[in-house]
Amino acid sequence: MESDIYFIGIDLGTQSMKTLLVQGETGAVVGKATESYGLIENLPPGHKEQDPQVWIDAFRKTVKEVLSKTGVDPRKIRAIGVSGQQHGFVPLDENKKVIRPAKLWNDTSTAEECNYLTEKLGGMDKVIELIGNPFLPGYTAPKILWLKRNEPHNYSKLRHVLLPHDYLNYYLTGQIVMEYGDASGTAIMDVRNRVWRKEVIEAIDPKLEDMLPPLQSSDKPAGTIRKEVAEEFGFREDVVVSAGGGDNMMGAIGTGNVREGIVTASFGTSGTIYAYSKTPVVDPKGEIAAFCDSTNAWLPLLCTMNVTVATEYVRELFNMSHDDLTRAVEEAPVGANGLLLIPYFEGERTPNVPEGTGVFYGLNSKTFNKQNIARAAMEGVTLGMNYGLNRMRELGIKPKEIRLTGGGSKNRAWRQIAADIFNTEVVCIKVDEGAAYGAALQAMWCYLNYVGSKTSIVEICDRFVQLDENTRVSPKAPNVEIYKELQELHNLVSKSLRNAFKKHRQYLNKRVV
Repeated sequence: MESDIYFIGIDLGTQSMKTLLVQGETGAVVGKATESYGLIENLPPGHKEQDPQVWIDAFRKTVKEVLSKTGVDPRKIRAIGVSGQQHGFVPLDENKKVIRPAKLWNDTSTAEECNYLTEKLGGMDKVIELIGNPFLPGYTAPKILWLKRNEPHNYSKLRHVLLPHDYLNYYLTGQIVMEYGDASGTAIMDVRNRVWRKEVIEAIDPKLEDMLPPLQSSDKPAGTIRKEVAEEFGFREDVVVSAGGGDNMMGAIGTGNVREGIVTASFGTSGTIYAYSKTPVVDPKGEIAAFCDSTNAWLPLLCTMNVTVATEYVRELFNMSHDDLTRAVEEAPVGANGLLLIPYFEGERTPNVPEGTGVFYGLNSKTFNKQNIARAAMEGVTLGMNYGLNRMRELGIKPKEIRLTGGGSKNRAWRQIAADIFNTEVVCIKVDEGAAYGAALQAMWCYLNYVGSKTSIVEICDRFVQLDENTRVSPKAPNVEIYKELQELHNLVSKSLRNAFKKHRQYLNKRVV
């Protein structure tokens, strides 16, 4: 590789954009910048939307900031990779202008559309046979149907369907394409064969076929930088923009999860656990997402919608610092004296409970204190993730090591809880910006192949992704046994509440303005 060249990795998240500048020879992160933004406020319950313009503004600000802080010559940038929050629906008109705000991955307003599409195509078993995944409210397909049914005036303008990272790629290159990894989360693509599925398209609208981008492999560039963008930042006009991918797909690359046996668990606003697979892993129950990854393989994945959400609520409730929270958790016994949190504050995806709410189960005079409540919050969201990990094991995934990432992984108490509940050794990554770093590494991979230097993504990850051995934690056998019992109870309580959640949502829809 040429000496003294650089790559930019972007993570277009739900609450902020992170931009990393990575040195090509060493893989070192030499600069980073973050810009926060919010969701559109005062929407009805279940609706989560964002104006795509905030992503463009954040990109421009963070890239300029990171270049200014590091003093790196912009002409030394060779490629840019974009990671994006999955499933968001960015609708463009014939002039490629945004028609309305994007509905995001955590928008649960499309439950009716999911039911409609499932019935239209012959039931969940048939849907999984067609595309490998069921229709869930988070996915893109029901959002498109929602627009057609609820905003026909906007739907009539629709000409292009993009995901958030695709939209930023379009801004950078002027090209409209979609790579396999992020596309697999639309519930329109057949993940086994990596093609758009006509039956799903026709169930939504036969005209949709012409609105979907062409699909491409993950090692191909989305394009090269537009002249106007190059001039604004001082880039060369041959800067490559890699295919990019969803945040989980990029997180897999950024944590070196590119071979079997390695599993990544992300403890962020939402929680994800995913594993590399050489072949498609399709769950007949539809609980584990049968996604493609962004290295041209597959990425079986579970997603829970509420992780650090729970611990932040508890921290704010008791006015605790992060260190206070850790101390409170460690002061409570393993299992929090039987106090359980069912952490469905914003509904839930795995298991699929879009009407869910948060429930503390087991409150009594012994458990009603901040220590047990804090520990139950950490344990509850981790038990929720382990519900899916156990299902992945049933499907043949065998984790030998779980690599932790996200804000929750920084907490020493949480790392031990994770090791005990997952019953697997856990460890963090030195560069804990998995998605943004993965985007930079994918950009490097794309660039090297683009210029004729054939390199595998495994070689790149083995060289640059480093583990933080100081964070490695092994499961403790007595704790593992306690959590096995609590897992059964957690699953039972969750299942028992499903009808109550639905009735509660009906009540809210009628009574709450």
